Amino acid sequence: MKSRVAYFGVFTALALIFSYIETLIPVNFGIYGVKLGLANLIIVVALYKLGPQEAFLLSVVRVVLSGFLFGNYFSILYSLAGGILSLSAMSLLKKSGGFSVMGVSIAGGVFHNIGQLIVAILVVETLSVVYYVPVLLAAGLLAGLVIGIAANEMLKRLKGLKL
Repeated sequence: MKSRVAYFGVFTALALIFSYIETLIPVNFGIYGVKLGLANLIIVVALYKLGPQEAFLLSVVRVVLSGFLFGNYFSILYSLAGGILSLSAMSLLKKSGGFSVMGVSIAGGVFHNIGQLIVAILVVETLSVVYYVPVLLAAGLLAGLVIGIAANEMLKRLKGLKL
């Protein structure tokens, strides 16, 4: 039990570090709000190494802490919506057993953007932001693929690690 708590702390620290690193990278994809989501690498690895409940808790803790440290109330709101929907989709796909780590991660990237879009619709009180769907789906697919490839490589290297 103590080792699981220690690993949870390490995963939390890594997710926060990756969140911070992402704030330092002046990458502009030409689309407002689109980013790689480096911290999601840790969430995907946690889903496979710790399980869905711990990954969910880790995701919420990471979003709230990084929001207070590097963002604002709205970044917390958008990230929570995206994170919860993303992790729900990833957990279901992982549990089904029919998807690779990359497939699970791609779904996570796409559903993260869908969750954020739902919040945007509620915040601006208009459906006009729906025009953004194709761009967000493509960005989520690409980011999810990159994160999935990295997570798959991390999981190969952590194969012997029993939690």
